[in-house]
Amino acid sequence: MCARYLTPEQAAAERYWRTISPLWHFHASWRVLPTQQVPVVLAIDGAVTGRMMRWGLIPYRGEIRYPLINATVEKLASWYGWRHPWEQGQRCLLVMAGFYEPHVFPGGRKEPFVVRLTDRPIFGVAGLWERRRAEDGAEVLSCALITTPPNRLLAEVHNEKPRMPAVLREEDHGAWLTGSPGEALAALRPYEPEGMRAWQVGRGLYARKTADDARLIEPVSL
Repeated sequence: MCARYLTPEQAAAERYWRTISPLWHFHASWRVLPTQQVPVVLAIDGAVTGRMMRWGLIPYRGEIRYPLINATVEKLASWYGWRHPWEQGQRCLLVMAGFYEPHVFPGGRKEPFVVRLTDRPIFGVAGLWERRRAEDGAEVLSCALITTPPNRLLAEVHNEKPRMPAVLREEDHGAWLTGSPGEALAALRPYEPEGMRAWQVGRGLYARKTADDARLIEPVSL
């Protein structure tokens, strides 16, 4: 479930969200991986700003054996890894330009697809963030994106385990970042399939030696 995604250029993200004094630095990427530092949007004292966080939430307490990159909307208030940031209102937007999902073909062959929006090149996916101290005392900020049941398109693309990232409509950014818990939950609706497009890409996406450039989203000739 969404273990790789794309990010836009920093300047484009800052224009889109009109960030104030962002504390981030990043470049466009066609393959963001778990545990990497990723750009997120926060609302602090009523101002929208940007930070870099580790993709893979580290719980406030307790240990984990694997990166917690995806939080399910159904368990935000119940599962220990998500409960603390949810109760504290530690919500964020992961900055994206697209994301990848695997599709299982007849016979069991699994191939990657890229999904992008048709109405805008940049979008935010709802997420939770956490703060923790490392053994050396340094502050570690980490995040996880939230998943919802799929829309019609993602049910077809991500057919092995139908889920999708909680892509937010522009009008729901404020409700997610600063709204009440009820308002925030209401924003976590599957995005309209008509506003998305998807196509198959090459398996070079999975090879770390493959260059992180636009060739990763080139359509595969069927």
